[in-house]
Amino acid sequence: MADYGWGWRPYVSVAQRRQNAARELAKRRKKGQVVSPVVVEGRTIAKTFWGKAWCDNLERYSDYANRLPRGRTYVRNGSVIDLQIAPGTIQALVSGSEIYEVEVKVTPVAKARWKSICEDCAGAIDSLVELLQGKFSNGVMERICRQNAGLFPSPKEIELSCSCPDWAGMCKHVAAVLYGIGARFDHQPELLFRLHNVDHGDLISKAGTGLPLSKTAPAAGKILKGGDLSGIFGLEMDPDGGAAAGAKKARAAKKGVAAKAVKGKTKKKSVGGKPKAAGKGGARKREGQG
Repeated sequence: MADYGWGWRPYVSVAQRRQNAARELAKRRKKGQVVSPVVVEGRTIAKTFWGKAWCDNLERYSDYANRLPRGRTYVRNGSVIDLQIAPGTIQALVSGSEIYEVEVKVTPVAKARWKSICEDCAGAIDSLVELLQGKFSNGVMERICRQNAGLFPSPKEIELSCSCPDWAGMCKHVAAVLYGIGARFDHQPELLFRLHNVDHGDLISKAGTGLPLSKTAPAAGKILKGGDLSGIFGLEMDPDGGAAAGAKKARAAKKGVAAKAVKGKTKKKSVGGKPKAAGKGGARKREGQG
């Protein structure tokens, strides 16, 4: 039973938490506030490289190991009703016995550390698309995920707070938000760089200047088709491809000119191998010669 003397709230079922969450979302949207709930489909919280790397980084620290599992259920059932990521700070709302406010502060990557990451990855990432999709060599993955030297924070670089009465540094609401961040990186990996206030373009701007973590030619599965690009950027792509279509039109035009030239020459030739009449003047001349 709940003990109000110690500040505990009565248990609230998942169904009730969802109703409370929906009511809170509707109220805030009515006021014109922008809310961004975390939606997890299925039981897998993070599916892409960036999302999984964030969650794996948290789980490998013993400081968090025994507290994080409490947040998995919360984030899966939609309890994180708002999550906003800004440089150095994550603000979130979690539906529990009440609507609780959670704040996670992350120490931005130091300039020297970011410079080192960029230098080590120079020339090893082909494009911005490849970077955000997490399609790069194992060497780049290792460098980005390197403990205490990569892009993912250690416990000493994270400050946690929640408005709930739980005395623990990481309550289930905070744990839910930490997993929610990983789920958000699945869809918006660029937010990791925003959190650290660095430009992710720096990782590819020096391509070709050094290849400490370079890779071999990309596998067939990494080569983007036109359809993939249109899906990523929302562009209407020419089905024949821009350059290919232009070349095709040029060949067609050249073929048309050649056909006209051949047709013109054919008109000057005789039919059946007999010389064509040279005109009235030519006829009189032949008659005179006969």
